[in-house]
Parts: sequence; C-alpha cells; structure tokens
Amino acid sequence: MYSELISRAKALAAGGERRVLGIAGAPGAGKGTVAERVLSELAGSAVLVPMDGFHLANAQLSRLGRADRKGAPDTFDAAGYVALLRRIREGAETVFAPQFHRDVEESYAAEIAVEPDVPLVITEGNYLLLDTPPWSPVRGLLDECWFLAPDDEIRVQRLIDRHVRYGRTPEAAAEWVHRSDERNAAVVAPTRVRADLVVDGDPS
Repeated sequence: MYSELISRAKALAAGGERRVLGIAGAPGAGKGTVAERVLSELAGSAVLVPMDGFHLANAQLSRLGRADRKGAPDTFDAAGYVALLRRIREGAETVFAPQFHRDVEESYAAEIAVEPDVPLVITEGNYLLLDTPPWSPVRGLLDECWFLAPDDEIRVQRLIDRHVRYGRTPEAAAEWVHRSDERNAAVVAPTRVRADLVVDGDPS
C-alpha cells in the first residue's frame, strides 16, 4: 500500500504548481507515521505541516475550561489553520507554520518553513474532513485527502502506549483515551466518506 501512496504523492508533486495533500483519521490512526514515510520518499519535493501545531495553548484551554478534553475540535485554532492553508496554497512567499511538541504539550510558533518553490505540502490531522464550521473550509483547500482506518484495537493500544511514553501512568492513559480520544474518534469516523482514498488497516 505504501507504494501506491508514494506514487500518488509523487504525482501531485510533479504537477508543476503548489499542491496540498491531506492525511486524516482518528487519534492514533498513524497519520504522522504515514506522512513522515511519504515525506522521506519525496526527496525535498515536499514539506510536512501538521494540523496539531494549531492546538490552543494550555493557558487558553484552562481559561476556556477545555483543558480536560484537549484534542477535541474546539481546542484548536481552526480559523488560523484555514488561514495558513490558504497562504500555503497561494505559494507566493515563504510561510512559517507552528509545530506541536508532545514532550511539553505546547506548540512553537513559526518553526516550519514552507518555501514557495516546494511543490507539495503534506498536512495531517484528525479534523481535515469535518464538514462543520470552522473546519469545513479545510477540505476545499486540499487537492487530495486520504483517510487512515486501522484496526480500532490496535489504534487504541497505540494511543495508550503514546500517553504512557509521554508521562501518564497506564491507568491514566487508558482513562484519557477512552474518555477523550475515543470521543474525538467518533466525531472523525463519519468523515471518511469525504476522502479521495480510504486506507483500511495499517499500510505496508
């Protein structure tokens, strides 16, 4: 399956003008892994701009009373993400994008440089295919979007392991996943119908 994904990405990059590829799916679906694999195969013809850079800062989540469900659709600066994608599509100038760091659970501004001569921008995240505002404009800004749909048991265990790796106890990790991440997964699941390609299972 990776060979097909890489071929599709290379075709987008070879088009001669700026293209944007989206990779969507539920939390733990492997979006970042697939994006990095595709990026590594495009040898400088692409740059990765994850949606997660638009997480609201922890201070803002606390102020808004949303810290206990970080990762839900309304815990991102979706309008800012849409504005960035529009600038990226124009391709007229270097665009600087934020990057999320799981070790500190915060985003650093202007960390990713998208140069105007890079033909393909890859973006990945949970909510690329949502059809409700403020997320709904995203789909129209993507030339192609894939939806990753791995086995749910594997996906959930991957999420728990990730939370443990970044400092939660196994019990706290499982509680967060089943209370928060899986609620978000239920929001994301129906959006697969808006994808150009659905990847069932982990690509190999």
